[in-house]
Amino acid sequence: MKYFLLILFVNISLYLPAQDKVWTLNECMQYAIEHSSKRTKQNSQNQIYKLNHTEAIGGLLPKVNGTVGATFNFGRGLDSETNTYIDKNSFNNTYSLQTSLLLFDGLAQVSRIKLQKMNQMMGKEQLRQIEDMLAFETMEIFFNILYYQGTVDLAVQQLEESETTLKQVTRMQELGLKAGPDVLEIKAKAASDKYNLIKQQNLLDIEIIRLKQKMNYPMDQEISIDTKTNNDVLVSAEKDNAFEIFEKAVTYSPQILASERALLAQKAQYKVSKGSLLPSLYLGAGYSTNFSRLMDGSAYSSFTDQLRDRRGYYVGFTLSIPIFNGFSNLNSVKRSKQNVIIAQNELEETKRTVYSEIEQAVADMNGQGEEYIQAQQQVVAMDAAHNVNQRKYTEGLISALELTTSSKRLLEAKVEQLNAGLKYQLKTKLVAYYKGQPFIQ
Repeated sequence: MKYFLLILFVNISLYLPAQDKVWTLNECMQYAIEHSSKRTKQNSQNQIYKLNHTEAIGGLLPKVNGTVGATFNFGRGLDSETNTYIDKNSFNNTYSLQTSLLLFDGLAQVSRIKLQKMNQMMGKEQLRQIEDMLAFETMEIFFNILYYQGTVDLAVQQLEESETTLKQVTRMQELGLKAGPDVLEIKAKAASDKYNLIKQQNLLDIEIIRLKQKMNYPMDQEISIDTKTNNDVLVSAEKDNAFEIFEKAVTYSPQILASERALLAQKAQYKVSKGSLLPSLYLGAGYSTNFSRLMDGSAYSSFTDQLRDRRGYYVGFTLSIPIFNGFSNLNSVKRSKQNVIIAQNELEETKRTVYSEIEQAVADMNGQGEEYIQAQQQVVAMDAAHNVNQRKYTEGLISALELTTSSKRLLEAKVEQLNAGLKYQLKTKLVAYYKGQPFIQ
């Protein structure tokens, strides 16, 4: 009992911070996502995609520019009123407004808008993929903590049993019922159990550190984890079909959707490149006026009169025809075509990878479920056998070595049951994720 109280005190001192908050699995996953540098970087990249999309839309809108100029002429210059050269100092002030509108460019600009839209959608799926991966990795470490907390509890029970048996054997030796070797064997077992307890506690501490690192939790602060689990694992008798899950996962898997958006973006880029081979037509219009005067003190028209009288307008069209630019446009089309082929292959590889992951997850879940059922039956049988062996040892029917072996086999069976049960729960959550259920409930 004293070792149970000791390990309880150690757990409390290590994992209960000044704040009384106990972190659940969902809270750990949410914290890891919100404080992830990968998520922050992807959010910034998504903002860039959004700006690029807005800029591409702006390419279809008219472009307007205004110009203001002021010129002082000294010596021989052109008189703006008489259009003759004079040898006098003068001042000129010009104002103009120009606008241009893209009418046709081989639909290249429209394709640019689609390209940036696909990039924006791809970024959202990449963000979701990062969040899902962070949640799963956090959940894996959390389940490791549950496992090592379970092994610590089992090690405490095993040590208490060894201490109790040692007291009984020591008393029986004093009464002449047991020999010295029996006491030494039980002492050795108690020492081994104590070593195992320390080892499992250290492994638990390491997993706590890994969880804090994955969550980006302050390393100088302690964290308390909710290690209460439901030991009654219900294994489903229904067997899932990996291909049926995959057919549904294709419609919402962030990995597949991101690859599909990347393929559409490359196809849009291909259209942009082809558009560069076609002529471009622009509509242009403008307005201009000016003011001028001589600097010799002679009379001149007022500023407003000159601006009104010297107004000028123009409307025109500009046709740009690409003739030869060193194979740049042609090679751009060829590169874009190859990038489309690469994106198509990457999409197929992504689908195969996702299907393989689903197939493996389903197989692991079914296998762990069967292992848990067998481990559960094994624990029941081992526990009954160990109880019998304890009575036999008390009656002197078996040796201390046989009792130690029986106790060790029971401990191993309980550890296997714990491991199989937690792995089954983990794989069940993973399969549910592929079915469309998020990790964070």
